Order: sequence, then C-alpha cells, then structure tokens
Amino acid sequence: MEGASGDGLGASNSLEKWKTNFSRTFQHYLDRSTPHPVGRWLGALGVALIYLLRVYLIQGFYIVTYGLGIYLLNLLIGFLSPIADPEIEGLDGASLPTRGSDEFKPFIRRLPEFKFWYSITKAICIAFVLTFFSVCDVPVFWPILLCYWIVLFILTMKRQIMHMIKYKYIPFSLGKQKYTGKKAPANGSPPQ
Repeated sequence: MEGASGDGLGASNSLEKWKTNFSRTFQHYLDRSTPHPVGRWLGALGVALIYLLRVYLIQGFYIVTYGLGIYLLNLLIGFLSPIADPEIEGLDGASLPTRGSDEFKPFIRRLPEFKFWYSITKAICIAFVLTFFSVCDVPVFWPILLCYWIVLFILTMKRQIMHMIKYKYIPFSLGKQKYTGKKAPANGSPPQ
C-alpha cells in the first residue's frame, strides 16, 4: 500500500518539476524576444499565414476564424486606447491634455505592445489547434461572416478615430524627439 502511494507522489513531483522547467524555459525565451519587436511581429505574421493557409486548404472552420477576427479587433481597440480614458473616468484630472497649456502626459496604452503581440500569437495558435477538431467546423456561409466583420471593423474604427479626434491624441509615436539647437542665421555668424 505504501509503495503505491509513494509512486503516485513521485509521478506528481516529476510532473510538477517538468511543468516548472517548461514554464521557466518558456519565460526565458519570451524575455529574450522582448527587445526584438520586428522579429516577434514577423513570427506572428508567419503563424497567421500558416493558420490562413490551413483554413484555405481545409475550406472550413470559418466560425473559428470569425471568432479569432472579433478577438483580434478587440485587442486592436485596447492597443489604440489610452489607459486613462477621459470618457470612462469623467475628466477627474487624470485625463489626456486637451489644450496647449495643459501638462504633457505621454500616451500610455491600455494594452502594451508586448501583451498585444503575445495575445495575438496565442489566439492564432489556439485557433490553429481548434482546426484539428471537427466539432468546431460549423457549416456557415462565410461571405456573410466576412461582410459582417468588415462592417463591424469599419464602425469600431470610426468610433475609435472619433475618440482620438475628440480628445486629441495619437496612439503612435515615431520615437524620441531630438533637440537640434538654435539654427544659425543666414549670414553665417554664430547664434547668440
């Protein structure tokens, strides 16, 4: 009796050890990928192309693809939205600057770029795995789903762009601004 319970405990410990080692290794590679956004996004694009190729060759799993599209649209909205939304918080001081005299507050995303990439990649991998289960292949007329998704995308982006215009923010930056100093006068004398 005691030997049987000891074997179960040993198997449980080895499974826990394997899980811990896998988690550490996975986190190590995630951490190493952090400073390489171009490589990460190219990898995500590759995974997406493989998924789309599989869906195209199987000619199915349109509901899974539609659900993936809705989820990706939701992630995009989080990526383009500020962490302190003036509409939600009621303009109680922690809002975006609306006038030139307001204090500058940098744009901080509700969903950071790394989490955006990670969520997209994870969602595409889950959708890819779902394409191996026939129960997920619900027969639908895919052009209607595509049209509905396009309409949803247009309406959602219109709302997001109107929000950006209303609160005067741009969710993208082109890097740190550089100070070039005073320009020299046209006659060649040094600046004063």
